[in-house]
Amino acid sequence: MSAVSTDEVVAAGLAAGLDAVGVAPAEPFESTRATLVSRREQGLHGGMAFTYRNPERSTDPGRTVSGARSLVVGALGYRRPAPARPDRATGRVAAYARRDHYASLRGALSQVADLLHGAGHKAAVVADDNALVDREAAQRAGLGWYGKNSNILLPGKGSWFVLGSVITTAELEPSTPVPDQCGPCRRCLDGCPTGAIVAPGVVDARRCLAWLVQADGDFPLEFREALGDRIYGCDDCQEVCPPNRVADSEGSGEGGWLEDDTAWVDLVELLQMDDDELMARYGRWYIPKREPRYVRRNALVALGNSGRGADPEVVHTVHRYQSAYDPMLARHADWAAAALGVSTVEPV
Repeated sequence: MSAVSTDEVVAAGLAAGLDAVGVAPAEPFESTRATLVSRREQGLHGGMAFTYRNPERSTDPGRTVSGARSLVVGALGYRRPAPARPDRATGRVAAYARRDHYASLRGALSQVADLLHGAGHKAAVVADDNALVDREAAQRAGLGWYGKNSNILLPGKGSWFVLGSVITTAELEPSTPVPDQCGPCRRCLDGCPTGAIVAPGVVDARRCLAWLVQADGDFPLEFREALGDRIYGCDDCQEVCPPNRVADSEGSGEGGWLEDDTAWVDLVELLQMDDDELMARYGRWYIPKREPRYVRRNALVALGNSGRGADPEVVHTVHRYQSAYDPMLARHADWAAAALGVSTVEPV
């Protein structure tokens, strides 16, 4: 076993394409565990499993790698300008979900893990996994501070990043934490379309559109209009954040949009797909119970909010789903028809 320095692992991460790298001790996140338990007991998780499922595991890196001593935490930027919106009924996809950014993140972190393996240490990559609370690892590793919307803000770069870690038995010098820089700003609290940020750093998932599009059951009636044209994810609390606006204006972390970026989804086309085609196209998203009906549910709400009640394709699609074999989809189609002002079902 040979020594590896923090400078070496940071350099390896940056060379692999990460935008920021830091190191934290692999001790349990005791305060985070207490927070997860408390918010779950209050119902603020909204039924979300993920790191709420087993807080003892998701706040203890040693549960994943026995003898863990350090976390090497990386951030990969995903902010790119969206392509022009097509002149059709389209659903909007949040920036983080337009392509599989986590695949690129894991690839970069794997190069850091290879360096540690080569020196004789255990190392495991963890990203977008219920094994670890990524944001807490990033904060402890000095990548940034918690914004009031609960996202991690990187100094001078904002929060348009996916986060992941390498849990390792190597003992590395920790990075210096970043102090809170939000000050009195509350734009994310005031800018949330459903008031889901109920206190600085506290999000009520029962009101959060980014979670509700991933939850099962009917989409809550009181939030359907607020969903607007979103079909997956919500960026509002990031878009109004001053550090993000500064980073965007300076071009930090941005590149041109790529041909396979899924920024807009043709709603009529989606609602014509069979299950296999829909999952082949959008199956990398988190879909409740892996059932395509939930993507269709979101699409029907977005279609109802499209304002295209004079579009024959839109009207026909809504009417067809009003007679759907799936009662949940029929209910959402009824709502969409009423929202578009085309409530009468077409004659057979």
